Amino acid sequence: MKKQIVSLISLSMVLSSVAFSAQEKRDSLKEKAIEEVVLVNVGYGTQKKSTVTGAISKVTAKDFEASPNGGIGQMIQGRSAGVTIAMNSGAPGSSSTIRVRGITTFPTNNGANDPLWVVDGVPLENADIATLNQADIESIEILKDAASAAIYGTRAAKGVILVTTKSAKKGKMSISYNGYTSYSSPNKVLKVLNATEYALLMNEKSVNGGGNPLFSDISSLGVGTDWQKLVFNKSAFGMNHELSFSGRTDKSTFYASFGLQEQDGIVATDISKYKKQTVRINSTHKFFDDFLTFGQNVFYTHQKNIGIGSQNNEFGGVVADAIMMDPLTPLIEYDPIKANMSPYTSSPYIIRDQFGNPYGISNMQQTEIVNPMAYIRTRLGNYSWSDVVVGNAYLQAEFVKDLKFKTSLGAKKAFWGDYGFTPLYYLSTQTLNTARNNLYRSNGQGLDWSVENTLTYDKKFGGHSISVLLGQGVYVSGIGNFSGVTHYNLPTNDYAQASFNMDVAPTDKLGYSYNFNQLRRASLFARLNYNYKEKYLLTGIIRRDGSSLFGPNNKYGNFPSVSAGWVVSKESFWPENNFINEIKLRAGYGVNGNDGALAPNQYESLMATGYNYYFGGSPSVTIGSAPATLSNPDLHWEETTQKNFGVDLKLFNNFNLTAEYFNKLTEGILLQYQIPGYVGVTQDPWGNIGDMKNSGFELELSYKKRFGDFNFSASGNFATLDNEVTKLNGREFIGMGGFQSMTGEITRLMVGQPFGSFFGWKTDGIFQNWDQINAYVNSTGGLIQPNAKPGDFKWVDNNGDGEITDKDRMFLGNSLPKYTFGLSLNFEYKNFDLNAMFQGVAGNKIFQGLRRLDVSRANYQTVALSRWTGEGTSNDYPRLTTDDANGNFTRMSDFYLQDGDYLRLKVISLGYSLPKSILDKVNAEKVRIYVTGNNLLTLTKYNGYDPEIGGDVMGIDKGFYPQPRTIIFGINFQF
Repeated sequence: MKKQIVSLISLSMVLSSVAFSAQEKRDSLKEKAIEEVVLVNVGYGTQKKSTVTGAISKVTAKDFEASPNGGIGQMIQGRSAGVTIAMNSGAPGSSSTIRVRGITTFPTNNGANDPLWVVDGVPLENADIATLNQADIESIEILKDAASAAIYGTRAAKGVILVTTKSAKKGKMSISYNGYTSYSSPNKVLKVLNATEYALLMNEKSVNGGGNPLFSDISSLGVGTDWQKLVFNKSAFGMNHELSFSGRTDKSTFYASFGLQEQDGIVATDISKYKKQTVRINSTHKFFDDFLTFGQNVFYTHQKNIGIGSQNNEFGGVVADAIMMDPLTPLIEYDPIKANMSPYTSSPYIIRDQFGNPYGISNMQQTEIVNPMAYIRTRLGNYSWSDVVVGNAYLQAEFVKDLKFKTSLGAKKAFWGDYGFTPLYYLSTQTLNTARNNLYRSNGQGLDWSVENTLTYDKKFGGHSISVLLGQGVYVSGIGNFSGVTHYNLPTNDYAQASFNMDVAPTDKLGYSYNFNQLRRASLFARLNYNYKEKYLLTGIIRRDGSSLFGPNNKYGNFPSVSAGWVVSKESFWPENNFINEIKLRAGYGVNGNDGALAPNQYESLMATGYNYYFGGSPSVTIGSAPATLSNPDLHWEETTQKNFGVDLKLFNNFNLTAEYFNKLTEGILLQYQIPGYVGVTQDPWGNIGDMKNSGFELELSYKKRFGDFNFSASGNFATLDNEVTKLNGREFIGMGGFQSMTGEITRLMVGQPFGSFFGWKTDGIFQNWDQINAYVNSTGGLIQPNAKPGDFKWVDNNGDGEITDKDRMFLGNSLPKYTFGLSLNFEYKNFDLNAMFQGVAGNKIFQGLRRLDVSRANYQTVALSRWTGEGTSNDYPRLTTDDANGNFTRMSDFYLQDGDYLRLKVISLGYSLPKSILDKVNAEKVRIYVTGNNLLTLTKYNGYDPEIGGDVMGIDKGFYPQPRTIIFGINFQF
């Protein structure tokens, strides 16, 4: 009996064990299934990622919470294949250049290639994204293909970025805080000539040009003034505080946040500062047994920017001055004898320190290149500011099960302006203001609003799932005005005392004001999502947009798309295996639009005033008007047609792989025609005259695995891009961008070439002796370069006509990266976490224009020490001379181009979270302390400050404000 009882107990234990194991496995599978249900914002709704048929990249708050202190562009940089991002400046508060799958239009206006941002349903411009608080962002989705972006119609060709902000997730009240302090410093400084080296090269230049040496005893000069050391701040302070409250009940949710950010710039900190304050409130409320849902999302941002801009200007600026100012000039002239001599006696408005000593003025160069520390003193008190309120409110009604109607109102109200004082000053003969000082203030205000109505039907029956969206929208922007006032001849030269209340003559008061031109759009749109057992997937979109930008013949445009997917691994014939666990094939086709950032009324023949007429024999003049340009009633949207093919794979149970190919063609790019002057108008009319295509491959691979207490995940991406201009409607080329007195444009638009292609002469080494010059002859025996001397560049006779002319110029490389890549690594061990993110680009060139061509005595980088000084001394850096008859430095050539490839450790962060035993004692859910480094390491051959240079045409460096290296100490907690 005992044996039977024991056997029964044993059997019971075995069965219980088996049952428990089975339940545990079911629970595990259930949890796994829950984890894998990832929702993606597709515009006007969400969709399970497993059923998405388009090319959509998603970045969540967890992906970028380890990298604070960056703008929104920096947050997604390197995290999505096919998205090229470069900073417009390293100055605090600066925005980024973002390109989604290449360039779709020519930069006729600033922002023409910027993607459309939609924040909680409200469309915003690229410049408005700086108003967002990083801690408020829940997720960012990038709609990369036309099949996905077509739901936004005419504004979608450049890509669409959807931002979803945080809302309450838990029932009880939750309080979160994130705060940090940061210290920033230059990533690198340039190697420029010291005083001794500078004098050596100036003597050599003068002698080579037929003059006399400028300095008799260069050994006594020492190192001189290190202007970069004075201009750069090695410990620029920053801080950020973010506090949020959230909670929910069965009927309502509530979320509120408050943010404060301050950041000093690493260049000229006294005039490079940024401050931002934010407030965000959102809530939802359900009424009448969930029949009605009301929701709202409002955020306010105040920004104050004491800024010096990108500094990407060779004709003046703190960065350019620090590079090119001669090291012989002192910061402050303390010698009373020299201080009472020229140039210090040139003007009573010499800038002086608090003890009356004058800031140094160069005897070597009297140009826009000036003492940068003195220049800073003339810009004190200047700043720009903005107040922006963005809101969205909606009311949703569920009439019957699965049928919802939603009406929403979105609006952006902005106020902005500038304030500044220009004192009387004298910095050089070319940089001065000795006539009258002035105090100015400008103010603008604008309003954009939209109304959208959508009807959504979702239904599941059998294995079928269908979702239908019908929508209508009205969008109005550009409501507002701008005004400004300037007072001259104030009775003070101190910015701190200057006031508009000071008494000045009426003739010294100048004001102006103007209204903006409104832009109005109206849209109808529809979308159908269908799937059968989440195995066969189909999405169709159609949007019709009308715009006041275009004439009566093309007021409306239609933008359709279709995409389909097949989850092969769900077929009965697909064997269960541990190699390819899941596979989904996708394909899409669609048409998106773009208005090219076109100004209003460009299709009309507008009248211009100021034309003078004589009638009969009367000598008097009658003031009249005349057409400024020709009308074009056929002006229409730019249209981008894109094809997309992709495959999503899950491999070895832990790897996720996405591979895609895209091909898109933009037709009818907006640009001004070139018409002859005898037509009789002063402005070229607009037309749809260009085509351009982009194509490429994208690869994204991720891995996630837990090993006991150790958790590891990694994600990487790689993308290629081929860009080509395919049509210019009869125009042979369009020259773009000049550089000082340089011969020829920097880049050229031409059929068959990529956008932003550098154009100029190609070098073929340096003539080492007269024999080589005399041997470089044409078919008749004549010298191809008769003005050359040993030490000059040998130019390639590209067209073979036996002489070097403009016709020998050729394409020398592309400013747009051909390859982009990123890698994120995440390690967790017990309560410690370590995160690192790398990103980079390759296959592009950078134009390095860090020296004035028209200022013979501007300083050089130390690479000039390797110049040609005799036979065999150099084959890539020509001789220095004041007489550049061969055009060694004044011709646009590959001499100014360098490889733009780089790999950057963008972010690395180490954090520690307090264990649960401690959290329970203080009733906290999370407390994490961390230290983060931004831009700690950059591997590149480029010898400028920073290889990451944004702009309408990337890679043009004329003194770019570099990105800083930053160390951040922070804490975040949640109760």
